[in-house]
Parts: sequence; C-alpha cells; structure tokens
Amino acid sequence: MEIRKDKAYVVGISETGLAGLAPPARELVTQADVLVGDADVLKFVPESTAERVEITTDWSRGCERIAGELGQRLVVVLATGDPLFYGTARYLTERLGKERVEIIPHVSTMQLAFARVKESWENAYFVDLARRDLEDVLDRIRTSEKVGIFTSDVWPPSKIAQTLLESKMDYFTAYVCENLGAPDERVTAASLDEITAMTFSPLNVMILIRRHLPGPPGAAPAGVRRFGNPDEWYAHSPEKLVLLTFEEVRSIALGKLSLGEADTVWDIGAGTGSVSIEAALLAPKGRVYAVEKNPDDFALLQENIERFGVSNVVPIHGTAPAILHDLPDPDAVFVGAIARELVPVLHEVYQRLKQGGRLVVHVAPVDQLVQALNELRQVPEEPDVCLVQVSRAIHQLGTLRFDPLPPSFLLTVQKLGRVQNEGHES
Repeated sequence: MEIRKDKAYVVGISETGLAGLAPPARELVTQADVLVGDADVLKFVPESTAERVEITTDWSRGCERIAGELGQRLVVVLATGDPLFYGTARYLTERLGKERVEIIPHVSTMQLAFARVKESWENAYFVDLARRDLEDVLDRIRTSEKVGIFTSDVWPPSKIAQTLLESKMDYFTAYVCENLGAPDERVTAASLDEITAMTFSPLNVMILIRRHLPGPPGAAPAGVRRFGNPDEWYAHSPEKLVLLTFEEVRSIALGKLSLGEADTVWDIGAGTGSVSIEAALLAPKGRVYAVEKNPDDFALLQENIERFGVSNVVPIHGTAPAILHDLPDPDAVFVGAIARELVPVLHEVYQRLKQGGRLVVHVAPVDQLVQALNELRQVPEEPDVCLVQVSRAIHQLGTLRFDPLPPSFLLTVQKLGRVQNEGHES
C-alpha cells in the first residue's frame, strides 16, 4: 500500500495494540508523524514517538487539526474496532471528503461481543447510546430479536436494564461484554433484573437476545411476537369473542397490509385491539390509530395496549367515518367489526388512502361481504377476496380432532390509480 501524506488514515485497533494489527496497518502506525484519537485508544500504542493529539468529544476541532496537517505530515487516526461501525470514520469522511481519507478496519467491538456469546448478528438491531437516547429507540428494541447496544456514561447497562423492565420488556436475556480483547476481558450473561444491580467497566457493550417462552394467560406475555400472538394473551369478553380477530386470520390480514416500519395505520372497529397492537409492532416508527365506538370494548382496547406496552397505538373512542376526518391520511387501513357504517366507512377510507396504500376488510356475515364487495367494485382496482377457514387441533381421549373457527372473509385492495367513478375521485 502506498502511504501518502495528503491523506488521513483511520486505523481500527484493539487492546492488543500493534501486535493485533495486520502488517499494512502496523506500518502506518509505526511511521505516523501524528497519532489522533481519544486517550483510551492512544494508550494501545505506548511505544510510538509520534506527536499525540487527544480528542474526546470535539471532533470538529480535531478535523481542523487533521486538515491542517495533510500534505505535510503523516496523520493516523486511531479508533477501536471497525471505524465505520458507529465509529469516527463516517464523521471524518463527511468533513474532510472521502478522497482525503483512507480506512483500515479492525474487528469491531460489537463483532467480538457477538462472537463471544456465539450469536449471529446479521439480523440484529444496533444503537449507539452515546448518540441516541434510549427512550427514542424503545419501540425499535421491543420488536427486535437481537439488539447490540453501545452503552455510554449516561446509559450504563444497569440503567438500560431498569428502563427496559419499566417498559415491560422482560423477555430479553442480556450479555454485557467488558474489555474485549484485553487480559481482563469478561462476559456476563444474566436477566435484566440481575443486570440492574451490577456495575461494569466503562469499556463495555451490551447484547440483548429475545427469549421465546409461552406467556401466561391474563398477563403481559414474555416473548411477544411481531404478529400472530396467541388469542389468550389478549383481554377480551368471553361473551363477545367476535371482537377478537383470531390469531390465524390476524396473521393473514397483517401480511396483506404489507406494513412498512414508519407507516400510518387505521384500525377501524378495533375491538380488543389485537390487530392495532401487532400492526404497531410491525411499524415501530409509525403510528396506529385504533378506532372503537363501544365504551366497554374501548376499555378492553386500552387494557391490551397497556398489557403489550406499545406506545405507538393511539386509541380513539368514536364512530367512523365521522371520527376519521381529523386523522392523518393512512398508508394502510384495516376495517374490522363494523356493520351499519361499513359502506360509508369504505367510501371515506378509499378517498383518504395514500397512493399505493392497502385496504384490508374483514367481514364474517355473507351480507356484509356482498355490501363490501359492491362498494369496492366501484374503485378502479379489482378487490382480492379470500375465504379463511381455520380448524384447530384438539387432543381428546387419546384421539386428535379439529374444531373449526367461524369462517370469515378478507377483502384486499391496493390503491394504484385515480378513481374514475363519481364520488370516488382521489
């Protein structure tokens, strides 16, 4: 590799110092005229005679110093692990320009941490709490299978664990990995409750792995799924079971809604809120407006929102379509247990639905199917109609039989073009 003084070299390094670097990176560090980094990283190279520039938080001044040295002296910026993985390299390339920066990565701290706990990390969610506040990412953590957290002085592992427990996220196993690569490296695996009482070295990262355990009826469940949670996890009235969209039907309906993580969703006739809650889990950066007119059912809806701890569901007590006028236009709409208002609701919903948005209607009686189909046939897109018939296995006296659930229909429309018929122009 040609070494040029008109470029700043960002080198990833660990506690092993020069011994842990590949030959090209080691050559850069040993030939450097100026070494830049925070004090904890610079001490990884005690034997260098280069001028040392310590930078803690004010990297804007550091960039000015680096820019002033380019072309005159060889500048090497030291960073832990992979400098592009929540590191300094991105900041430097944005300020100095990519053409003036070269990056030589090392194994990142987070990569080492996942290796230590023997978990893959390709589907993990990562957050740096030195740059983000934990409160801002709770909903994203809530729906993740695995989470890699760069902790901070403000958010140490004990405080993170306490906040997660207060947010009813007790379904993670936590790993705190300290001083990775150093002789005093330590990995602690514990429950969040145990982590709250522990202290750790400042050089640590935290990994959360979701546990998949069955939850007890009538309580906040452990291992909440993004969708298709068991029916018994939702509070509902036994006399009004129809208010609950059954697990299997709910899963199909949510699949047809095809939600994005930041979508605005309407759930009209929300009942117990099972669809609203799982839509919120699938769209953690979005907002779900759950509309229910019956006061008793609305109370169940609120209870379930609290039980599942979703903060992006907005419960609305009122009657559609009138109550819809003040809501933001939706990316997706689920229409559930409504009867008299079905036709005017569908009329209003289609007009308000964003271009490319999807509407899913769930009905059980055949006469409501006919009403919905007649209304949706007035829009340019042909509605898709699905009959859902589900039977659940029952083990009884050594035999297996199947108990059918009430059949129902799902109608789906994706709004693609302008409406041609009068009264439906969008």
